[in-house]
Amino acid sequence: MNYQVVVLGGGPGGYVAAIKAAQCGLKVALVEKDSLGGTCLNRGCIPTKALLRSAEVYETINTAKGFGIEASSVSVDAKRVFARKDGIVKQLVNGVKGLIQANKIDLYSGSGKVITPHKVEVHEKLGTTTITTEKLILATGSKPFVPAIPGFDLPGVITSDEALDLGVIPKSMVIIGGGVIGLEFAYLMQTFGCKVTIIEMMPVLLPMADQETVKVLVNSLEKLGVTFFTNAKVSKIAEAEANLVVEYQIDTIGYRVEGEKVLISTGRAASVAGIEDLHLHGKKGISVNAQMETSISGVYAIGDVVGGIQLAHVASAQGIVAAQNAAGINSSYDGDAIPSCIYTNPEVAWVGMNEQAAKEKYGNIKVGKFPFQASGKAMAYGETTGFVKIICEEQYGEIVGIHIVGPHATDLISEGILAKSMEATLEELAHVIHPHPTLSEAIMEAAHVAMGQGIHFIGK
Repeated sequence: MNYQVVVLGGGPGGYVAAIKAAQCGLKVALVEKDSLGGTCLNRGCIPTKALLRSAEVYETINTAKGFGIEASSVSVDAKRVFARKDGIVKQLVNGVKGLIQANKIDLYSGSGKVITPHKVEVHEKLGTTTITTEKLILATGSKPFVPAIPGFDLPGVITSDEALDLGVIPKSMVIIGGGVIGLEFAYLMQTFGCKVTIIEMMPVLLPMADQETVKVLVNSLEKLGVTFFTNAKVSKIAEAEANLVVEYQIDTIGYRVEGEKVLISTGRAASVAGIEDLHLHGKKGISVNAQMETSISGVYAIGDVVGGIQLAHVASAQGIVAAQNAAGINSSYDGDAIPSCIYTNPEVAWVGMNEQAAKEKYGNIKVGKFPFQASGKAMAYGETTGFVKIICEEQYGEIVGIHIVGPHATDLISEGILAKSMEATLEELAHVIHPHPTLSEAIMEAAHVAMGQGIHFIGK
């Protein structure tokens, strides 16, 4: 069978690319060896958020007394928590299948092997099918990166993939790696009563984030019961009587901590199985231009396999660009305003530069911060931890970074993304009428503060 575009990988980059290519009038095939939706839908974004929502509800019930509501005999049914997650994933996977069918895309369920830039072998259950194509989009995604730590293969040492299917809440867990995935699992497990310890080799957590927001998150997790060790290098994982023991060093001094489970959360590595013969993959991923095209004409690469920021929304945006260019429509990827989100409590979200990076680039900057303690809506919610911080360069007042820690930060950041991508100024953002009472008012208020004209907050 001959196609105008073959997409290898059905994750948030691949299936979006396939849909966009079909919308552009091309004959499209999509090759996926597992479930549609890739890591995000099956082993990442969606299942973690489903589990985290259960944790949030449990936490809310346990604080109901502060709202004048008495709740007793509250317990966690772990099997039902995980079953709810599975049901949500199944429903969304079926939704993606429906989209593929509606757009008349041929779906091949099997492992794809690229023979040439114009020929792909698909190894399916019933045999091998060879398909040819004019253009090829590589969207093979990533897999958990597991460093060669002695003992990494012991029973009970897991990655995020296995953690999502535990079905039970362990009594204790040591998390190696304090990135986004590690922090989200720390909040989830600790909220459900699991004693969590995080070991991070860097001196600070989330170095790309604004450290003032990170401090708020860390303080909240510590109050919840999470223990943190930074600047710590893990040397070994071993078996204890009933647990696992993680040995680590801080400044050459050795320490050890036990846990029923050890979660390795040290990032993700590009999945290149099936595309090796193209010889495109380097240490930092596949190199592409602004059109998402590789060094081979007509071959595009998107998402985690490209390297850089490994986020579902980045993959989807790149997929649209690649599909349009494959269809002859000139399109370029702009990664200047990429949002990052952490779904803990409080949530953290940001777009653009942190304060330190802005100072290094621009020298003179303006910073405005509005605390949720001064927000009527946040007080009504009973969630006043955190703030909105806006950073702008001084000469033109252009916004170069927005950082939020607090309730619904991951939803509120969308206004910041729009402001950043449209090169909005402080004055423009401050003068946009926001509905009252809302959490979104905090963004407007932070802009007023940065201008030195705070309305509902006197401070910096």
